[in-house]
Formats: sequence, C-alpha cells, structure tokens
Amino acid sequence: MPLSESYDVVVVGSGHAGIEAALAASRVGCRTLMLTQNLDTIGQMSCNPAIGGLAKGHIVREIDALGGAMGENTDATGIQFLMLNRAKGPSVRAPRAQCDKKAYQFRMKAILERAPNLQVQQATVGAIIVKDGAVAGVQTDFGLNLDAKAVVITAGTFLRGLLHVGEHQKPGGRMADTSSGLSQNLCELGFEVGRFKTGTPCRISGRSIDFSKCQVQEGDDPPPRFSYAGNLVKGKDEVFTLNWDEGGTFHVEQTPCWITHTTPETHEIIRRDLHRSPLYAGRIEGIGPRYCPSIEDKVVKFADKAGHQLFLEPEGRHTDEFYVNGISTSLPYDVQVAFVRTIPGLERADIMRPGYAVEYDYFPPTQLLPTLETKLVGALFFAGQINGTSGYEEAAGQGLIAGANAALKVQQRAPLVLSRADAYIGVLIDDLVTKGTEEPYRMFTSRAEERLRLRQDNADQRLTKRGFECGMVGSDQWQRFCNKAALLEQTRTLVGQAVHNGTPVSRLLKRPEVNWTDLPPDITAVAPAEIWDLVATEVKYEGYVAKQVVQNEILAKRDHLRIPGELDFGQVPGLRAETRQKLGAVRPATLGQASRISGITPADISILHIWLSRNDLHLRPGRPAAEPVTP
Repeated sequence: MPLSESYDVVVVGSGHAGIEAALAASRVGCRTLMLTQNLDTIGQMSCNPAIGGLAKGHIVREIDALGGAMGENTDATGIQFLMLNRAKGPSVRAPRAQCDKKAYQFRMKAILERAPNLQVQQATVGAIIVKDGAVAGVQTDFGLNLDAKAVVITAGTFLRGLLHVGEHQKPGGRMADTSSGLSQNLCELGFEVGRFKTGTPCRISGRSIDFSKCQVQEGDDPPPRFSYAGNLVKGKDEVFTLNWDEGGTFHVEQTPCWITHTTPETHEIIRRDLHRSPLYAGRIEGIGPRYCPSIEDKVVKFADKAGHQLFLEPEGRHTDEFYVNGISTSLPYDVQVAFVRTIPGLERADIMRPGYAVEYDYFPPTQLLPTLETKLVGALFFAGQINGTSGYEEAAGQGLIAGANAALKVQQRAPLVLSRADAYIGVLIDDLVTKGTEEPYRMFTSRAEERLRLRQDNADQRLTKRGFECGMVGSDQWQRFCNKAALLEQTRTLVGQAVHNGTPVSRLLKRPEVNWTDLPPDITAVAPAEIWDLVATEVKYEGYVAKQVVQNEILAKRDHLRIPGELDFGQVPGLRAETRQKLGAVRPATLGQASRISGITPADISILHIWLSRNDLHLRPGRPAAEPVTP
C-alpha cells in the first residue's frame, strides 16, 4: 500500500457491520477501503449459522429495503428457511434461515471484491489519526498511515478480546483469531470504555449424533425469502447463483435441524464443576447477554427446570459440524464432553470445537450522535458490538447506517436518520444513543412502539425510497419497488370499491375469519399473492394501528405522571422479571423516567400505566410522593 494513498471512507473490520458499512459507503458514491485482519474470515458467522429470527428478521428485511446485502446473501446460501410465529399476527412473524456458513462467507467476500468504489485489504489498524478534532485517517500495525475523510470502526469482539475455556485463557476476538490493540488508542482519545462478555457452544460431529433420539425440525414449504429483490443474479459466476431459479422457484433441498434437551444428569455435572467455570470463579469481568445465557447460568438461575431445549443446527452442506444451540459455555473441555454425552442423541458425541467465552471492550453508545458519529471526534463512526449490541443483524443494521452517514458527511449531504416510527433499525439506534445499554443489547418486537406498522412484510414500503434518495438503492431495485408500489395502490383502490355478495370487500377483509383467498377470482386476479397479503393485512390492522397511535400519544403526554415511591413492582401483573428487577433497582419517579431505563420496553410502560390507572395510583405533578430510592 503506498504511503500517499487516501480514501473518502475507511471501514475497519469485516464482520456483518463492516460489510454493510463498506457497501453502503461505496454505493453512496465514496471511494471506500475496508481493512480486515484476515481476508479469509470476511463475513464469518462466529456463533450460530443462522440469520433472522424474532425482530432480527425485521431488521434484515429493512437492511435489504435500504440496499444492503445480508438478506440477499442469506437467500442465496440458506439451507433451511422458517417463518416464525406463522400462526400468530403478521406484526410478530419473522423469517429465519439456517445458512451454509462457508458459502455465506465466501459469497459475501465475492460481493465486496466486485463492488464499485470499494477496495478490500488485509491489515490491522492500531490507531486512529485525529487532527483538529476530526478524524484524518488510520495507522496500520506496519506503521502505514492511510488518509481518510471519515472512518467507521466495526471491531466486533476484537477490542482487547480475551478467550476463556475453563481455567485457560488467551487473547483473541474469537477462537484462532488475534485481538486488536485499537481499544487503547480510543481510550487515549478520551472515549469511555466498558467490558462485555459473550460465548458460544461446542460444535460436534454429525456422524456421532443418534438422530433417532431427536425430534426433526423441517423448513417451511414454500420457503420465505429475506430479499425483496427476488432472483437478482449479479453475474454468471457460480458464487452469485441464488437458491431460486429464474421462475422464482426454490430448487435446493432444505436441510433439517433437530431438537433435543438437557437432562437432570447434565445439570448435576454442570453444578458439580461450577467452580471450574471462569464465569463463576470470578475470572470473567464482563457482563454477559441476558437473553442468550450460558448453560451454567441456566442451570443456576432456573434450578427448578429438569431440562432445557436444544437445537442441533447443521453448519453447512459440505461439513459434518453441528452447532448445539442452547449450551453456550466456558466450562473446561473435559466437563463439556461429560455433560454433552448426557443429552439424548449425543451419548457418543465427538466435540470438534469446544465452547468458549470471550470478553471484549465496548464503548457506551451514549457517546454517539443518532448518525452513529462520535461526539468526541468528528467523522469517526462506531457500529456493531463496539456499541454494546449482540447479534449479526443488529450489527449489520448499524453498519449500514454508519457507512451511509460517513459517505453522506464526506459529500456534505443531509444524514440518514431513521426514527422509531420508521424502522426497527431506528428503534435500535435511538435506544443505544439515548439510553445506552448495561448489557449486550438485543432487539425485540416489544421495544418498538409502532410494532403493528413495523412489520417484516412492508419494510420496502417504509424504507426503499429513503435508500434510493441516498444512493444506496440501485436503479433495478428502485424500478421493482415502483412497479410493486403501483400494483399495491391499484389493489388498495379495488378493495375500497369492490363489493362481494352485497358487502364491501374492505368490510369483509376486516373479519378475522375472512382471508383474501375467500374472494372470487375476478377480484383477486388483479394482483399476485404477495400484494394481496399486504393489502389484506393493512385492512385488518387498520383499526388496531389507529388505536396504537392514540395510545402512544397518550403515553407520551403522560410521561410526567408520578409513580408512588413505595410501590412494590412485584404486585404489577404482566411485567417481565427483568422489568421488575430494573424498576425496583432504579425506583423511577415518573413514567417518563421509567421509559428511559435501559431494557424497559414500551410494552412494559403500557402495562405499568394501565395498572396504576386502574388502581388509582397515578400521582399528578404537585401531589406529594415518596422520594425515589437511589440504587
């Protein structure tokens, strides 16, 4: 690399956040460089081989609607597809896919290598160069200075990463990879730092599994897609071939997952060896994810449970490795072997890779603007686990916004800021920069006030125009969107005008027992199933959405209402255990203060508000109240 080389945007890191950041910046039109410690691990799925899930699947569809790559790459390399909560309402349905890990990784690397305005190079960044309060470039471990007008840091778990397996520990962001020294440089620049922890389960050989003792879990037929692009084939190279043929038909056989469970014997072995767990021996300082606990935590905190459900997930078509979803652990290798072999179907399991925990630095995201630019250093952006989040999808969503805003700042254009009413990505970023997070942040549908509107099936209607205006959405995707929007409007007009058996179709579709497929062919022939599904959902949800808007407005106006200082939150039915714990620790004085506590959701506030109102316990401003207790 020549010393004089300069770029508009430099992206540090090549995980899910770095990929979307680099692609977004390059698509906006900036000369972009992605720097990665290892070209062979671009897009690697460090933990489970899956994309999507509840709320996470919504984020992936939003990324796709804004021109990102995660959804399309998942469609291209998926080996099993599910629509979660299919039997429930449309607002909580979410796509999830098992991916071929290596295919996902290699295909994403090829996408980056072929992207206009984007260069990919292997180097470790040791320092950020700052001049006059703004970023000026980066310095690599070989002492090379690269000029940049904006820099996006997506360092994942590599900032002072420390791996734990039982009594043994070694530096690293993930097994077989080194950690980064960039954290020290950021601290020297004045950034506040914290410490989090995450973990991963062991991988076992499929040849050693007795599947006859497990319950099979097949994929959905037809499989749900993540990408709105359909069969968007970008070249003749096989790496770009999608799982769907030109007619839109899925032509790859799906691979099953399998379900089993831990046993009392499993739990006894874990309890017996807790003293050898770095988590319980005090060797781990970082705070772990509440919603993805280790098996040690499950056994201790849910001592009354005789078993915990586990999922055996294949890591790809051309590997024998299975990911054991549900037993994340940092126990010693011999203990892992012992307790794994007490699980039905795994009595003769061969562990190919042990589970481990990783501690890493994160930088509290309240140090960021809503654009994900840091407040301390101009044109320096953070995205992904550096901001305290967990999950591929949360990282990718941040990366896309950070990369786009880095490029837009270089071009002196208006930034891209999504509100809480626009997208789950907007909820995610607003939560991070406003509340911060005391534990690895994970997205849930309950975090969104407008979740009836923020469905996975309408992300393109909400966001594609914004992506096109920024330059992230190309002309092909935009044309498809415009064609779909025109067909949607035509179908909405028909629904508003048509009558069937003397009853307006709009009134018929509001009935829970009536689906659009119950309408006669002369009405439904105007549009394909995808369009009718959307329109029917809009009609059925119309009243509920209006009611939710009013309820949110009422809650916003009642932020000032006082909470009795002596209130026992354990008396409030419907609150989650986490909510009771946090409210009891902070003792918020008002509903508004309660809503700003990290981890407290709009649904929690609604439940608390309704209960206080029904029991006439709301205290208006001016009425006496007990002083809140400081934790």
